[in-house]
Amino acid sequence: MGFNAGVENVPWDRLSVEVRSEVDRLVPAGRNVRAIAVMRDRAGLPMPSLHECVALLDQRFGVLRQGPTHA
Repeated sequence: MGFNAGVENVPWDRLSVEVRSEVDRLVPAGRNVRAIAVMRDRAGLPMPSLHECVALLDQRFGVLRQGPTHA
């Protein structure tokens, strides 16, 4: 299993649509610390680890950089 195997969407799935949108606005603006704080504060309990949030931040950066996908 790779580095993100068990982490990919653990906190992401626990965030509301509104919080996901907020994180996705913060990431391309370079507000990484704020994005992590939002994820940790709004995911509920148990609070996601810093490691999980950093992995998710990296994943969201990649997704947002690719732009919308056409299925």
